[in-house]
Amino acid sequence: MASPQQKYNLTTIAELAADKILGQSFGATSQLQFSGHSSTSDQEYIINAMESEDSYANFPTPLNDSVSDESIEATNINQPNTEKAEKKQHKTSNCETMMHLIKGNMGTGILAMPEAFSNAGILVGSLGIPIMGLICIHCMHILVACSRRLSKKIGCQSLNYSRVALYAFKYGPEPLPKFARIARKTVNVFLLLTQFGFCCVYYLFVATNIQKVVCDWADRDPIGIYGYLVIILPFMVIFNFIKSLRTLAVVSTIANILQSLGICIIFYNLFQNLPSTSSRPLSMPLSTLPLYFGTAMYAFEGIGIVLPIENEMKTPKAFGGWTGVLNTGMVIVASVYTAMGFFGFLKFGSSVEGSITLSLPVKPLYDVVRIMFSIAIFLSYALQFYVPMQFIWPYIQKKGKLSERLSSKQEQMLEYVLRIGLVTITFGLAAAIPKLDLFISLVGALASSSLALVIPPMLEIIVYMDSSMSTIRWILIIIKNSLITLFGLIGFMTGTYASINSIRVAFQNP
Repeated sequence: MASPQQKYNLTTIAELAADKILGQSFGATSQLQFSGHSSTSDQEYIINAMESEDSYANFPTPLNDSVSDESIEATNINQPNTEKAEKKQHKTSNCETMMHLIKGNMGTGILAMPEAFSNAGILVGSLGIPIMGLICIHCMHILVACSRRLSKKIGCQSLNYSRVALYAFKYGPEPLPKFARIARKTVNVFLLLTQFGFCCVYYLFVATNIQKVVCDWADRDPIGIYGYLVIILPFMVIFNFIKSLRTLAVVSTIANILQSLGICIIFYNLFQNLPSTSSRPLSMPLSTLPLYFGTAMYAFEGIGIVLPIENEMKTPKAFGGWTGVLNTGMVIVASVYTAMGFFGFLKFGSSVEGSITLSLPVKPLYDVVRIMFSIAIFLSYALQFYVPMQFIWPYIQKKGKLSERLSSKQEQMLEYVLRIGLVTITFGLAAAIPKLDLFISLVGALASSSLALVIPPMLEIIVYMDSSMSTIRWILIIIKNSLITLFGLIGFMTGTYASINSIRVAFQNP
């Protein structure tokens, strides 16, 4: 019988954080029971879940047409096996799922869209966002399809991103099975890079917007960006001592309200006194397109929440399809991104800042907007920080055998030291690269492109290698996925290089 304690890896922890961000329960096979456990108990569950570095050492035997009780116990983690437990699970409607999808994808990246257009031009930018959006949506469909096929194959209800990679390699042709755990760890590493990148961007975003407000009112910059980063540091450290997801859910709700109101005010400004489209370049030099790619990928990085959202639908079949929830929700996201980028670049031109909040006029209303976004992103930082923290700390506890060597009070103090250290690392990275636009592009190109464009096509080829599809269709899938992977790899390499090179030039010519 499966243990009542749940097993977690980085992706399932990310699902928990996303669960609180979106305000609903999803990812039923990997949730903490918030109503019955304190934050301390939550920690114990995660610690016990990570007692082995290879959490999935015992792979289930793949099934054909039937599912046995033994295989379900081997693969379904804490699956509810009573009618009472099933009644407690909340399954989301199509409308709820779409709202979750939109909120999960539409983050701070929307504020960087006008700057992205400044690296592509008004025509290329307007065409590029929908095209990259379509490719990202297709890769989301690929990931969902692979999850469903592998779930049926091994007899479990659902899989998350890292487990899709794990089982795809495990049941793939030789010599792929020996790299199964490496595939899972690779996905987890990119998720960690993405989360730490988000934390650094959030930290820098708060500092630059506060700096802008102070400069607007004081007519000078008394301490510079580094001064604001230092001033914010103790507040960031103290706020990130919060370990309860329930508390973080409350502040996340406040952050969502402030961001939504702020975006409406920004569009209000953008629609006033617009210049002619002929006043903006249709395209920009080829050398700046990788920066555009990186910023766009940072904004579109929502592939990690697709599987937990789909897993908790009342009607999962409605998630896919031409007019399904995924397509409809992501088309809305891509449309809002395109609108923000188009009108923001049209309004401010090439002088637009890394966040459009920094380009708004010096007026009390827009200073309020900057303060609102600063508060919202400050509050959101802790939830982004929660994901890597809840992966790193249990790992340290297990490897260091802290429960055997330290008292509970000493262990708690060590955890606080780790939290201070990780927040300080994000401070150091933000201070090392105090260029918001370039930092966003670097995170998007380096981490987000791999998760969104490179890994899903590779998984589809591996997962469907043993299918009975026709030779022509199989060849077309290989060609299509090879092109998507190549596009992602080129964007990854050129975007990372261009971002690092631009950062170097920015420091040489401050």
